[in-house]
Amino acid sequence: MSEGTARASAEKALTPRAQDFSAWYNEVVLRAELADYSPVRGSMVIRPWGYAIWEHMQQALDRMFKDTGHQNAYFPLFIPMSFIEREKEHIEGFAPELAVVTHAGGKKLEEPLVVRPTSETVIYAMFARWVQSYRDLPLLINQWANVVRWELRTRLFLRTAEFLWQEGHTAHATEEEAQEETRRMLGVYRRFMEEWLAIPPLTGLKTESERFAGAVRTYACEALVQDNRALQAGTSHNLGQNFSRQFDLKFQSQEGREEYAWNTSWGVSTRLVGAMVMAHGDDAGIVVPPLLAPVQVVIVPIWRDEGQKAAVLDKTHEVARALRRKARVKVDDREHLSPGAKFYEWEAKGVPLRVEIGPKDLAKQQVVLVPRVTMGGAPRKESLKEVVAVQQIPDRLAALQRALLAAALRRREENSHRGVRDLARFHEIVDGPGGFVYTGWCGSTECELKAKEETKATIRVIPDIEFRSKDAPQACVVCGEPAATEVVWAKAY
Repeated sequence: MSEGTARASAEKALTPRAQDFSAWYNEVVLRAELADYSPVRGSMVIRPWGYAIWEHMQQALDRMFKDTGHQNAYFPLFIPMSFIEREKEHIEGFAPELAVVTHAGGKKLEEPLVVRPTSETVIYAMFARWVQSYRDLPLLINQWANVVRWELRTRLFLRTAEFLWQEGHTAHATEEEAQEETRRMLGVYRRFMEEWLAIPPLTGLKTESERFAGAVRTYACEALVQDNRALQAGTSHNLGQNFSRQFDLKFQSQEGREEYAWNTSWGVSTRLVGAMVMAHGDDAGIVVPPLLAPVQVVIVPIWRDEGQKAAVLDKTHEVARALRRKARVKVDDREHLSPGAKFYEWEAKGVPLRVEIGPKDLAKQQVVLVPRVTMGGAPRKESLKEVVAVQQIPDRLAALQRALLAAALRRREENSHRGVRDLARFHEIVDGPGGFVYTGWCGSTECELKAKEETKATIRVIPDIEFRSKDAPQACVVCGEPAATEVVWAKAY
């Protein structure tokens, strides 16, 4: 869908997810005021509502990073082309996406500068200056930044020419320590996605053809969204000594030997906002998990005439003051909009809980609670005594957070097809309902690419042990030869 078509569609009734999930996504992002298209092709403007959600993600992840010993720093946006070219796999992997500066200050540059697509090269060049001894290790650094990858086919949040992210980079004295760090940060991402995003990712190892350019091993968190496609939500890479050797990142070991350091890198981006939309949204708009919601509770005062207005507003602000000690609250007392228009707006923006207060509620000392989504047969609207509502709202928000995770987990498991042994059945699932498809795989790139060419499905991960099937197929689903491992396939964004 083009930018103009998406904008026009967003002004009409939302396209139902079941009719066209892709169109629904484009429209709902615009309607929720998460982002908008910028004048630069393929780039986006993140609007305040979308940026506030990203800020909550940042704050939670930043605490997790610091709790695991990492420090924040900042490195240059511009990277010398010679740095990018030092690591052969790295330049081959990123060459099609590079944005290159050749002129500045009215002159042609002696050496072109690459606009940061990722920062391994410049960061490890700096690490080489800072590390002399094993006593300087481990070096644990994180950066919050923007990056540019010149994508041809773009979509708000999921794939844009410029996006925001964090990238962690570390140096270690041993291969074992680097591997432990790689897995540790994958676990941090998984915990964040489960606890904050309410998305239960599948974790595991990427195949050689899918791993990060320049890495020895890449691990990923794969989310399954509502149209049963996979979305790579975060990655963690064991870089071995590839970049250390190129940038002379050496240290003197405890035994007095000069050795190359072992590196890791790991990152998540504003793609997580898109993951949230695709995982939880419905035909009325987005659904924001309470922990990430910029506004957790919106209070809408309702009156019919001026004689009721003052009393209703006084009570509304009184309830808001009581709730602000427990939640992020907004009073929507705009007079130029009807209550119905306000309901529509906040529902589209995914606010977890709405509170309505009108003259009848004042008389009964009650408020009306309306959750954004209902779970397990709960009523759509519920009248509660004011004091009870104020006391219960934090628990209601926590219950909604848990319910969203449970629903996403249930959906993932219901759409995970295990023990697929027959190639025809594999095609039937991938070309039909989709989802995660568990099969045997012989380990050959030829079989991996053959299935990809025929179905557009890719191996998302070699699943971690806790996700593996008890009765995994013993033969490769493509060629029938003995399986080296179980893998999980899906069509992906």
